[in-house]
This record gives sequence, C-alpha cells and structure tokens, in this order.
Amino acid sequence: MTVLSEAPGKCVPYAVIEGAVRPVKDTLNSQFVENCEGVVQRLTLQEHKMVWNRTTHLWNDYSKIIHQRTNTVPFDLVPHEDGVAVAVRVLRPLDALDLGLETVYEKFHPSVQSFTDVLGHYISGERPKGVQETEELLKVGAVLTGVGELVLDSSCVRLQPPKQGLRYYLSGRDFDSLLHGQESSARLWKALTLAAGLATCAALLLLLHRQHLRRRERRRLQQMEDEFREREAQLLSRAQPEDREGLRGTCVVCLSSFKSCVFLECGHVCSCAECYRALPEPKRCPICRRGITRVVPLYSS
Repeated sequence: MTVLSEAPGKCVPYAVIEGAVRPVKDTLNSQFVENCEGVVQRLTLQEHKMVWNRTTHLWNDYSKIIHQRTNTVPFDLVPHEDGVAVAVRVLRPLDALDLGLETVYEKFHPSVQSFTDVLGHYISGERPKGVQETEELLKVGAVLTGVGELVLDSSCVRLQPPKQGLRYYLSGRDFDSLLHGQESSARLWKALTLAAGLATCAALLLLLHRQHLRRRERRRLQQMEDEFREREAQLLSRAQPEDREGLRGTCVVCLSSFKSCVFLECGHVCSCAECYRALPEPKRCPICRRGITRVVPLYSS
C-alpha cells in the first residue's frame, strides 16, 4: 500500500502479486463434483474423429471444440498469512495468459455406430470417435501468481492488464517458475531467429554463387565468340581477294570446313555438321548463344 500510494498516479505499470484466491461474494459450484467451488469455470465439449488423408492414405486424428462456455465471478488475491487485511481485486481474468485452471472432470463419450454408419464414414472419409466433456475450475484457495498493472483506487487495490502492450499473467506457477519459462521461451526464439538468419545467409550466398557462375559462363562464351571473330578477321585479312568469299563461307568454329547447318530458332548459318555434333550439351548457337531446338541442313547449288 505504501509503495502504491507514493507511486506516480498511484499505479505500478508492471508488478508481481502472489496470493490465494478468495471470492468477493458468490462462488461457482462444479456441475459434476460435489463440494468443489471456484471463481472461474470453463465447460468444453470437444469432438474427436478420424479423417482420411488422400495424400498419405492414412487415418489421422482430428479434434474440434464444438462448444465452450466460461463463467466468472469477482475474486481477490489475498496473502497466505492470516490476519493480513490487504486484498488485491483481479480484473478481466479471461484476458490473462496461463490462467491456472484445474481440470476437475473429464469424460469421453464414444459414438455409437451401426454398420451403415461405418460404411458411410469410410465413403465420406470422416469417422467419428466421440465427444469429450471437460470441466475446468479456478478453485477457491488456489495459489496464483499475477503479473500486470497494479492500481490503488481509494482503498481498493486492483490488478489489471497492462496498458503498454505487456503480457498479463495469472498463473498457478510461482514467480521463479514463470520467469524460468519465459527465459526458456526467449532463448528458443533467439535460437530460431539465429537459425533463420543463418539459413537466409546461406540462401543468399548460394544465389550469389550461382549468379557468379552464370556471369563467368557468359564471359567465357563472349570471349570464345570474340576469338572466333578475331580469327576469322585475321584469315580474311591474310587471304587473297579471290579467296575471301570462300573464307566467309567457312565454319566459324573450325574455320576449315564449309558451313552446312542452319540453327533454329535463331536462323544462324555458322557451323559445319562435325562442329555442331561436337558442341556441348545443351547445344547453343556459337553466335547468339540461344538454345538450338532444330537443325536444318544447308545445301549450296
């Protein structure tokens, strides 16, 4: 109380409170267990069935909540020591994470099926197993650890969800266990983030490596083409005028045989049949480097 009264606005933005659950007025009675009282009650009906997976050709378990109802009554957290009159009113408990509900009743109702039903289920690919009925209670006297915003309002102390996006907890674990769980979760997320970063870096390096190989291949092919053109130009410059027309018709690869192939779809006539067969796979035109889909023989008359 002294800390809250001296805090700015009589509010502690994030505080930890440990205490036992005590109802303000009425309590909630269990529907299935006698002499069992609580302040938060959750009733759940969950359907269980088998679903046929057409990809793996296996029956897989599937569950779905078909009905759920949650009831609450106002309650306080009070100290464990007797004679201490300080009580903390808990607001909006359903907004809290890790709400310390205890399962007090659980029963599975198997589905009754006839032979016709079984046959229809195999045809439809869905086979019901039954319905599970569950009751959970936050019992009176249960010890809770509350983490949230603590506010002093006249003579009442309230624990409520924080306004700054921080998480609100009402857990059945003690503070050390709750803190250890959060630290483990933080370490897990850090490890996942590091693994994702390493995977991204590896993928980026692989992409850069492939790009480097493509550029090196393009440079090599461009160098080969330049060498072909340079060699052809040298031969043309050394040849007699009457021999130049014959040289222009020679293969750009071997520069000895005559051109005898038309490459499609680019349409270049630049190679003899022997040099075409010697081209590496996948075969590409030596001039434009487009893929060769078809070769047509060239006949000179």
